[in-house]
Amino acid sequence: MSYSAWFQCVNGCPGKYSLYDVIYECPHCGGLLEVKHDIEALKDRPPEAWKQLFNERARTTQWPYGSGVWGKKEWVVPDIDDENIVSTFEGHTNLFWAARLGEQIGLPDLWVKMSGNSHTGSFKDLGMTVLVSVVKQMRAMGKPIMAVAAASTGDTSAALAAYAAAAGIPSVVLLPRGKVSTAQLIQPIANGAIVLALDTDFDGCMAIIKELTKDQTLYLANSMNSLRIEGQKTVGIEIVQQFDWTVPDWIIIPVGNLGNISALGNGLIMMKELGLINKLPRLVAAQAANANPFYLSYQDHFRTKKIVQAKPTMASAIQIGNPVSYSKAVKALQAFNGIVEQASEAELAHASAMADRTGLYTCPHTGVALAVLFKLLKRGIVHSQDRVVVISTAHGLKFTDFKMRYHENQIKGVEAVYANPPIYLSPDVNTVRDTILRTLEQRGMT
Repeated sequence: MSYSAWFQCVNGCPGKYSLYDVIYECPHCGGLLEVKHDIEALKDRPPEAWKQLFNERARTTQWPYGSGVWGKKEWVVPDIDDENIVSTFEGHTNLFWAARLGEQIGLPDLWVKMSGNSHTGSFKDLGMTVLVSVVKQMRAMGKPIMAVAAASTGDTSAALAAYAAAAGIPSVVLLPRGKVSTAQLIQPIANGAIVLALDTDFDGCMAIIKELTKDQTLYLANSMNSLRIEGQKTVGIEIVQQFDWTVPDWIIIPVGNLGNISALGNGLIMMKELGLINKLPRLVAAQAANANPFYLSYQDHFRTKKIVQAKPTMASAIQIGNPVSYSKAVKALQAFNGIVEQASEAELAHASAMADRTGLYTCPHTGVALAVLFKLLKRGIVHSQDRVVVISTAHGLKFTDFKMRYHENQIKGVEAVYANPPIYLSPDVNTVRDTILRTLEQRGMT
């Protein structure tokens, strides 16, 4: 049985478009496109057979199925040639049972999906492997694409540059100057991208990249391109697979440009349509209060799309005031009886530090998701017996400056209650011994 996928308007306008066409928006209404699959054709394989196939492929060395994304190729881009796939065997990130943190907050069935344990240190690898692979196939077909380009707050640029470099395709990234961590800035530089740091914010960079990519030789790699969503949707499938094909009660994810939550929803809905699961989890979109347009729209029951001037936030990757994938995210929240909640700078910093004290090493965006979880648990919306998965979107090592400033109590407006700065001493054994004992006593560990 042959499988197929195509672009289609998210608003229901007529028309189907090839995944190998350079098209990002509906030519009728200007709305976003989404990738649709021939579900009836996919039903030729029973649910248990799909589960068996996906389990057999997990971590295999057979190209390209060892990837957590391409192990589900039939559900992603079924007709792409294997030789054009660009993969680092992304996905298969660990689902960490956060037992100690769960014990502290009264939620024993708490799990953290460690999506930052990936090639470039974020979940963006899941989407970029698909987009760059399709571009490689398009170039092989003779399409005149000279480079792939994206606006970014850090993680997208890292993933784009790495995968484009692996494919031998030039890449261009536009970053907001001074609003990206050093660790994030160096990644596209090291991978040979053309890096342009603009005196604006992400929304300003996005406006420029949308104009630039009207030239079809420069291919858009932001999440308004639904190819990114196709890769990122596998995170939800992977979570369920890791729970032996059972569905958690809640999945909480930090959001900015809103492509990630719509991707998460797409993967779960596809599983339900094909009979692999019989229920859906509830989804929670977690926003920083300093960049909270989706939260404000939710408060207004999504009657209007709210746009804000995003204020500086330590969760810099979601410092976005005009999210591109708004319409897709609204559909996802409504389909999953979802919630949008926000976290202040102090709340996200404390949540991140508290989690780190239990063995995690969280980025500030994961801190946003955890802070939102703490709120929902306190309000009784999330119950102590629920199974909850928090998606950690990036590796904490990308945000060393954030962590150092917290532990040195240098974050304005945040009293670092979990600060653990180094203790500077003279090299005297008695002084060192006395300090260790005194500190253990102060922490109640003696």
